[in-house]
Amino acid sequence: MPILVRAAEREDVPALVRLRLANAERHVQLDPAIYRVPDVETVRRHFEEVLAAETKVLILVAEAVGEVVGMVEVVLLADPPDHQILAPRRAAEIHTVVLDGHRGEGVGAALLKAAERAAAERGVLIIYAGIFASNTGAVRFYSSAGFEPRGTLLSKAQGAPSTD
Repeated sequence: MPILVRAAEREDVPALVRLRLANAERHVQLDPAIYRVPDVETVRRHFEEVLAAETKVLILVAEAVGEVVGMVEVVLLADPPDHQILAPRRAAEIHTVVLDGHRGEGVGAALLKAAERAAAERGVLIIYAGIFASNTGAVRFYSSAGFEPRGTLLSKAQGAPSTD
């Protein structure tokens, strides 16, 4: 099955919303304490705004048999400020989504390859894929594409501030 990867257009907004919500539902099944299904209208407005203006977000879609079945967002990150110790390197976060019925068909790999090329054209030297460890499918997908652990992100849940 041929896969066409192209820049998202305004006409793709309904498909992008469907992809975001399907991805959210899949993630809520992984861990409902971490993930949520966002409001449909908020998601629609987000994609309309991103596609209407020059933003730091690049969205590509994958078509199979004339239907949008996947997307990838490349979110350009700001360089660290001069007072920080991290060396400045053009960086981006990447988020890939493929509809369940099209996983394992090369859609994600095609999206990732196109996203890497588009990021490189924008001077991006490093791409981050932030994944919670419980999402073993995403860890496996990105690892198979050459992504490796880079540091450790530690977190601590905070309780509500005390009124004392």
